[in-house]
Amino acid sequence: MARRRRPSRSALALRWFGAALLVLIAVAYVQPLRAYRQAGAELSERKAGVAALEREKKGLDERLAIARSDQFIVREARKLSLVRPGERLFIVTGLGGKP
Repeated sequence: MARRRRPSRSALALRWFGAALLVLIAVAYVQPLRAYRQAGAELSERKAGVAALEREKKGLDERLAIARSDQFIVREARKLSLVRPGERLFIVTGLGGKP
């Protein structure tokens, strides 16, 4: 049986130095990786927020288009009991079956 020869001290020191260097590099990458993952999550949240705002803007644009129509203005004026010049206002009560 052949006996293994023990590596020299310089070879052992070089191995330990290499292992320590790898550990140091791994530790140095932890914070940037965390920041990268956090930025990715934040980006996803912001994209969802932008999509929600775009849907809200589309709805508001539709409401604005309706509000700019003459029919809408007339209907809202009637709700406020406004009449056109020359018209007479009649208020009818008691049609709902309630006294």
